[in-house]
Amino acid sequence: MDIMELMRERHSVRQYLNKPIPEDIRNALNDCCRSLNAESGLNMQIIYDEPECFNSALARYGHFENANNYIALIGKKAPGLDERCGFFGEMLVLKAQELGLNTCWAALTHGKSKANIGRNEKEVIIISLGYGKTAGKERKSKSLSEVSDLRADSPEWYKRGIEAALMAPTAINQQKFSFSRNGSEVSAKAALFGPELKVDLGIVKCHFELAAGKENFSWK
Repeated sequence: MDIMELMRERHSVRQYLNKPIPEDIRNALNDCCRSLNAESGLNMQIIYDEPECFNSALARYGHFENANNYIALIGKKAPGLDERCGFFGEMLVLKAQELGLNTCWAALTHGKSKANIGRNEKEVIIISLGYGKTAGKERKSKSLSEVSDLRADSPEWYKRGIEAALMAPTAINQQKFSFSRNGSEVSAKAALFGPELKVDLGIVKCHFELAAGKENFSWK
């Protein structure tokens, strides 16, 4: 499936069927997680069949149901950790979507995870995972011109990248990011105020890069 189609089909899902994830799907997702950890230096962990994390008052407030599996995004405390978790966490989210699973980024609406957090490590955010009761709904979105300097004569790869960035999940659908281009050099920035802005920036940069093609540009 085309990466843009995969992004278009993926929506946040908080209510899941009480259905275990089969072994072959777990193996494929675990392989992807190991590969992304090796590439990023993160310690992302997938926790299966663990209903307690999303069985808290906060999770109920967030309307989670049967959220028995989740991805914990963990890494050594360092500058840029939140953005890295956003970028590589979304890679794992898109792999899950490709494997027929649904997901939801959850910043505060959960309890304590069962992940192993090492010394000098931080758990940045959690992503619920499973078979959704529905495929989720499309969200309202800003326009291309509201988040970028896209012009009629901009290259096609740049337009495709911005379109993909607008399909990225962001906290409370805030879409507080902006892109600008100077030749083949691209800059992506987050707003100054709002929740989880650095994680969101990593997610939107992931979408942009996958759609625009790494061979076409470099990050400023």
